[in-house]
Amino acid sequence: MALMVGATAISALYSEAARDNFERLLSAHLFSLVGAVSISPDGSLDGRPELGDARYSSPLSGWYWSVVPVTPNVHGELRSQSQMGRPLPDVSISEVPFDSSFRRAFTMPGLNGEELYVVETEVVLAADNRVARFRVMGNLTEILQEVRQFRTRLILYLSAFGLGSILINAAIILFGLRPLDKVRRALGDIREGRATKLDTSVPLEIAPLAHEMNALIENNRRIVERSRTQVGNLAHSLKTPLSVLVNEARTLGGEHGRIVREQSEAMQVQIQHYLQRARIAAQRNSVVFRTPVTPVLERIKRVTAKLNPESNITFDNQLPSAIFAGEKEDLEEIVGNLLENAAKWGRNRIHIILRSAQPIKDKRRFEIIIEDDGEGLAPDRIKEALRRGNRVDESKPGTGLGLSIVQDTVQEYGGDLRLSKAALGGLKVCVFLPLTED
Repeated sequence: MALMVGATAISALYSEAARDNFERLLSAHLFSLVGAVSISPDGSLDGRPELGDARYSSPLSGWYWSVVPVTPNVHGELRSQSQMGRPLPDVSISEVPFDSSFRRAFTMPGLNGEELYVVETEVVLAADNRVARFRVMGNLTEILQEVRQFRTRLILYLSAFGLGSILINAAIILFGLRPLDKVRRALGDIREGRATKLDTSVPLEIAPLAHEMNALIENNRRIVERSRTQVGNLAHSLKTPLSVLVNEARTLGGEHGRIVREQSEAMQVQIQHYLQRARIAAQRNSVVFRTPVTPVLERIKRVTAKLNPESNITFDNQLPSAIFAGEKEDLEEIVGNLLENAAKWGRNRIHIILRSAQPIKDKRRFEIIIEDDGEGLAPDRIKEALRRGNRVDESKPGTGLGLSIVQDTVQEYGGDLRLSKAALGGLKVCVFLPLTED
């Protein structure tokens, strides 16, 4: 915008200066013409004016001069060679009158299609009032064309200057912001678990930012450690009283003992679940951990196969390099609960699939699919199965919290849990979790 304003102002100033110089030149030529013409005793105009400009001699150049009589006692006419004896139109005094100095200026069409600027005056050449009219004409079209050429060159040069300035400033900005891009990549490494703190070898201007970010990361790490300690203390303090309740319920026997035992076991599961959620919430606001998925799945598959020797468990690993953006214990709890349910409700076949999933909002994800060949769930009972503490089938032991715990844990990581009909005939569980780079 500044260059555009500057170009407009420079062009206007140049046009005005060119016009002023043009008019002053014609005025000077007019004075020279007046000085070079005289009148003879018989009243004839006499003189051979030389105005010092070859254009007055070039045919139809647009540069002309003429001297014509005004009063009857003056005879003859004098004209420049460039006019080639051809008459020029005149502008009446009523249209453009003379000023107090007996001068006037106006424009009119020329002999070759050009526009002429005319400077004219009337002069008394002798004592007996012999008056002649002196006229000098310049090619105004040439001046206007020169102004247009100057404006074109000016725009071209300023455009090149502006483009060069943009490129230079862009290079300066990109070079100047490289340290911030370095900080951005370092924060990405921390978020993905490839680094634990920012490198403080940065320019002086952003060094305080790096130190403050490192302090924030360290503070979050302390919060996580403190939360883990508190969770462990609470779990340890509740473990013994609940175990006593369960044992006493078994000793008590009968219907009342069974009720106390089942409720105590439910309390154990729920306390563990809520402690787990508190730990995950603390972790989500701090540094993200990294857990290779394949070793966890293979280990839990082996454990489940040992506990359920009648089950045929297969594993289709389509993403062996997958790394979970979270803690190993959380992934183990998710997969362990799902495999436990599949072994409980399936007949003898369980199929596990690990593969890449469609990203959401540029966030990479992976998918774990667990299918069994059991009876599955009707579509209208899927929501009921995810409801906390609800048991779809009372014929088998359990608290009804497994799928609910899995769903809550998955959601804490920003993932998704979906239930549907499996190709094996039973239940198909799809878990979507955040994927980080290796």
